[in-house]
Order: sequence, then structure tokens, then C-alpha cells
Amino acid sequence: MRESRSMPVPDGIDGMRLDAGVSRMMGFSRTAVAALADNGDVQVDGTAVGKSHRLTAGAWLEVLLPEPARPVENLVQPIENMDILFADDDIVVVDKPVGVAAHASVGWTGPTVIGGLAAAGYRISTSGAHERQGIVHRLDVGTSGVMVVATSERAYTLLKRAFKERTVDKRYHALVQGHLDPSSGTIDAAIGRHPGNEWKFAVTTAGKPSVTHYDTLEMFAAASLLDVHLETGRTHQIRVHFSAMHHPCCGDLTYGADPALAARLGLERQWLHARALSFAHPSDGRLVEFTSPYPDDLRGALDVLRAT
Repeated sequence: MRESRSMPVPDGIDGMRLDAGVSRMMGFSRTAVAALADNGDVQVDGTAVGKSHRLTAGAWLEVLLPEPARPVENLVQPIENMDILFADDDIVVVDKPVGVAAHASVGWTGPTVIGGLAAAGYRISTSGAHERQGIVHRLDVGTSGVMVVATSERAYTLLKRAFKERTVDKRYHALVQGHLDPSSGTIDAAIGRHPGNEWKFAVTTAGKPSVTHYDTLEMFAAASLLDVHLETGRTHQIRVHFSAMHHPCCGDLTYGADPALAARLGLERQWLHARALSFAHPSDGRLVEFTSPYPDDLRGALDVLRAT
């Protein structure tokens, strides 16, 4: 049976749209609140109202809560093209292919790094949320490259701290449209949720501090290959920052890349690769570094550019 929640509208919500006000009061996304309102599950003073209804302080609000979400699970299945770069009692380092998520999440039913490691017989740290056990950092589904997973509780604790304190060196290579001026520099711009799209991010004054350093490695007529060092680790940070500079990653249609150039390069995703990862090994503190070669699709795009 679905639960309901009832309360008076507080003074601080007076005059706000229902979707915005209930989102702030209950912690749901505005999209989720709008869906509840569309289904008649939100009432004000006993009358069902729509998402754009303006709330009045003191009015009695009743919300029929959505069904509890089922816990997401990592599908245990082999991932043939996910190479193991290193493994010991504390960590396993993988070369994550495109099309694989770090872990299961709502709306994703495809392969995951955790599921692939489980299928290969690796024991993962049980620290962290159920579907994210062992995960100390993530790569987007559409981003390939090197990624470390904790296989012991001690490693999980130490690596989570290292990523939080920014003592892990994360290096990406990105192929972006056009030429950066200057060719080496720093992008310091806060990143938050995109105001018009729940699944995108954007440079916004209300966002979290985000810093990206870059150096140009190679220049082509239509694009530049960059070495990118992240000082922070926001979701989509590289993609958002270079898009905001009007130099989106080639193939990244979500963030404004030219589809004609993407087609010419044979790209069906953003040209973005987690090239190297270095950190203090959790067992003894020695510095370890792992690198990942370019996969075929990214290497093929460079071959096209170099031939023109």
C-alpha cells in the first residue's frame, strides 16, 4: 500500500509552483513531483492540483508517495573486452570499454564493471551502497579507459579518502572541436544541473566548484587532441567545460558537437578516454600508475584526422 504524507505549506514555500515547492520540501525531483500531480496524487486543501499550481502558506498539502523503488542490481555477466590491467588483494584496475557503466543505477539495465568483475570471480569490497560496493570513482557509460575498484575494506576507505582529498592523479585525453586559445590553460567554472534538462549538466553560478587543466598534444585542421587533468571530479566535467568554451568533445552530440564531423570521424560517442590513473597503493603507500591505450573507435578517428 502506498504511503501518504500530509503537512501545512510552510511560509518559505508561499507563492512557489507546486512542482518546485514539493521538490524542496520532500527531496523529490521536480519531474517526479510533476508525474505525481499528473496522476492526481497531490492535493491542496482536499483538491487535486497540477504541477503549476501556486502554493499558499498554511494550505493543507497531501501527497500520495510513489511506490518504493526496487533495489537495482548489477547484472553478473562476462564482459569480453574489459581487460584487467592489475589485480591484487586490495584493488583491481580495469580498462573499461564504452557501453559499460561503473555500477547499476535506476534506468540502466546494461553491463557494469561490478557485474563483469563478479562474473570473472573477483571478490569486491562490501563497503558502499549495495549496487556500488567497491566503487571509489566512476566513468560515464560513454567514456572508456582506466578505472580502479576496491577489493578490500581497507582499500575502499583509503581510496575514497584519496579521491575526496584529490591526491589521485586522473589524466584524460579528449579530442575537441577547433583549437583552444590558449593552447594550454585552466577552466575554473562551477558546474550544476542543467536548468532545462534533468539529465545534463551546465556551467552555472549555483553549481559546485569545478577546475579542469588542459594541454594541447596535437592539432588538426578541425580538432585538437588534449591532455586533461581534473582537479575536481564533477559529473560530465570535461564534456561540460569544453562545451562551455565552444569546443565540445568530438562526437558528443549531447553537449553540442557537430554531427557532420562526428559522422566523418566514425564516432558514435564522445571522444573522451581515461588515459592514466596514479595513486598511493592502499597496502603500502607506494605510487602506482596505470595507463590505457586508445580503443579502436577513438584511434580510428585520429587516423582520419591525420590523413587529411
